[in-house]
Amino acid sequence: MIFALFGHGRFGSAFADLLQSAGHTVRIHDPHAEVPAALACPTPAAALAGAEWVVLAMPVPRMEAALRELRPLLDARHTVIDVGSVKEHPCSLLDEYLGDAVPHAGTHPLFGPLSLARGEPLRVVLCASARHPQAAERTQALFESLGCAVIPQDAATHDRAMAKTHALAFFIARALVEMGVGDDLSMAPPSFLGLANMLAAVRGDAGHLFAAIQRENPYAEAARAELLEHLDAVHRRLLASDDALAIPPPAS
Repeated sequence: MIFALFGHGRFGSAFADLLQSAGHTVRIHDPHAEVPAALACPTPAAALAGAEWVVLAMPVPRMEAALRELRPLLDARHTVIDVGSVKEHPCSLLDEYLGDAVPHAGTHPLFGPLSLARGEPLRVVLCASARHPQAAERTQALFESLGCAVIPQDAATHDRAMAKTHALAFFIARALVEMGVGDDLSMAPPSFLGLANMLAAVRGDAGHLFAAIQRENPYAEAARAELLEHLDAVHRRLLASDDALAIPPPAS
């Protein structure tokens, strides 16, 4: 199959490699990045020529402008997916700009260059558009063919879950990186080494991923505030020599 990929950042580059390793043809248009000459297309129309799949892999804040530019070139022959780490806003943009005319689905691959390099299991969240159930079926089949476990979910539930996981993990890791924590792991105990992957992900981020998962997720701000409240409460209990510091069991 032929894929038109718009965006060649860290994830777009890794996803292009994954598609090519599965035998697909990839054409890339990204005026903001250095694209390998064999894959680069000078215009969106050149990237779309003969393509069945259209992958929006640009930073989330650029997505609306990209859809506005691409819309006159798209029709029912294409299936459009985005790969953003938040889903409510991107999915609403897909519905708004593509409507009933162009099949589309929202996705969030829960992997990146680091996890691909480590050979970790691949998972992807699939947020179907009610207008295009068949596009969701095709998208699920595509990711399964790439070796991914697919998790169907609605966009709001996805973003709430990401606010309490993805967004908080990056928030904590960003603070640790800015403190210089983890620069020297020679004496780090095993309990800390579990954070190493999170720190590496933040260090490797170009900046737009952190901004997107914090600012574009409508539930992230409340999650950060709740975390800070709990950190402050634990801090105060430590200062007060409170003995009731046992970790409560997970909610059933």
